[in-house]
Amino acid sequence: MIFQFLGGLGLFLFAIKYMGDGLQKAAGDRLREILDRFTTNPLMGVLVGIVVTVLIQSSSGTTVITVGLVSAGFMTLRQAIGVIMGANIGTTVTAFIIGFDVGAYSYPIMALGAVLLFFFKKNMIQNIGQILFGFAGLFIGLEMMGDGMKPLRNWDAFIDLTVSFSDHPILGVLAGTLFTVVVQSSSATVGILQGLYAEGLIPLQGALPVLFGDNIGTTITAVLAALGASVVARRAAASHVLFNLIGTVIFLLILPLFINYVEWISGVLNLEDKMQIAFAHGTFNVINTIIQLPFVGALAYIVTKLVPGEDKTVEYAPKHLDKSLIEQSPSIALGQAKEEVVRMGEFAVKGLQESMDFLFTSDTKHVGMTVQLEEAINNLDRITTDYLVELSKEPLSEHDSKVHHSLLENIRDIERVGDHFENIVELIQAREMNRVKFSDEANQELREMFELVLDSVSLSVLALDKQSKDFAREVISKEDRIDELERVLRKRHIHRLNRGECSASAGIIYADIVSNLERVGDHAVNIAETIIEDNHHII
Repeated sequence: MIFQFLGGLGLFLFAIKYMGDGLQKAAGDRLREILDRFTTNPLMGVLVGIVVTVLIQSSSGTTVITVGLVSAGFMTLRQAIGVIMGANIGTTVTAFIIGFDVGAYSYPIMALGAVLLFFFKKNMIQNIGQILFGFAGLFIGLEMMGDGMKPLRNWDAFIDLTVSFSDHPILGVLAGTLFTVVVQSSSATVGILQGLYAEGLIPLQGALPVLFGDNIGTTITAVLAALGASVVARRAAASHVLFNLIGTVIFLLILPLFINYVEWISGVLNLEDKMQIAFAHGTFNVINTIIQLPFVGALAYIVTKLVPGEDKTVEYAPKHLDKSLIEQSPSIALGQAKEEVVRMGEFAVKGLQESMDFLFTSDTKHVGMTVQLEEAINNLDRITTDYLVELSKEPLSEHDSKVHHSLLENIRDIERVGDHFENIVELIQAREMNRVKFSDEANQELREMFELVLDSVSLSVLALDKQSKDFAREVISKEDRIDELERVLRKRHIHRLNRGECSASAGIIYADIVSNLERVGDHAVNIAETIIEDNHHII
């Protein structure tokens, strides 16, 4: 019985993840964009949360993406709370799908999914095959779990346990919470609950508290995702827990009323047993959201007090770009674009500094920061380039056209600096993973090279900001020193290899770090040259 139940549970969890992955692939990379673009206020956040959760079939998944966006400064805590509320409603869709008895057709659906997966090369068709295969697996897993649980109806200890859930609703809540924490999927635990209720193994007044507990348990995934994340991300996860805890308390207080409602709606709509649980699940989350949505500000305030601390986040979103200025005053819009490019440059300097700190401290907190900075640079690259492309459609003076062209080149160089410091971090991670050690001499040389390149990039960004030819010339004078140092370091490195003072694997990583730093120096020079070549001044 246990083996069949666990096998069914395993298949169910695999199927729901596989189906979610297929849906996510079919939706492409637009999920994050949808979350970013449409969460203008908490109500829109709720709607977006519902849509994204239905698409990926995982409220935990939506919450984890949201935690990531909050951490990245894309979304405020208030917007995130709205999305999390929507995710709770979206996850009830799985319970409604389970409520329809598609079990009889699950095998032919799985066969069709397999055909689409294995006999077609087109990605879109394969994604649909994956969705169908996962969808069918969901029902086959549920069927296996249901068959495994049937003997429980004659087991006195289990009957006593479910009766105690009816007499002590808090026990039911705890059981639902613990089981969902273990399984890491509220869809699975609600599906099991639907099976138990349909088999007559648990009465309605025992099933509903378990259902409330399932909703609390599903918040643990977000909590785990936020443990190592920023303070704002931890606050978003805490708001998810708080939202479901408050909802559970409210519904436990009105439990007899809620039982009467479920019985009434089941009679009116002539619902099957599984569908009764689905309706109860949906009602719980919708009413909970309606009650708490007006208090999003209060929720945000409470979690800010519960999770104190200063937050260090990189703001991905642009700060200076105003689209209305493009037509009204192209010249001012150009100045705004320059401010954003300088901000990108400052992120590049910070990223280099973080990668240098990681090299000499091996503290992984610097890795998280470089990832955030690189993503922020890529995001600003895309948005600022689009802004400049829009601006190019407006009539620009000859001077402004030169500025415009220079800024596009600067963006490309700064983006490449981001790629290089990302490469350096990956090289350092490879060094850590393979337990490679650098000699003291090699470390000292890398520090010297790093400081020189960092100085050069900082100066080039300053030159861009102040439009200073003096700073730009200083960057170019440093270039010869960087090139010379690279040649010297390579020679010393070969000598160390020949003397057996350095392993081959350490040598490869060392040479690649030096090479990346030298290229970063080249990009700093490119930025400086645009300032010297164009005799202009940006507003």
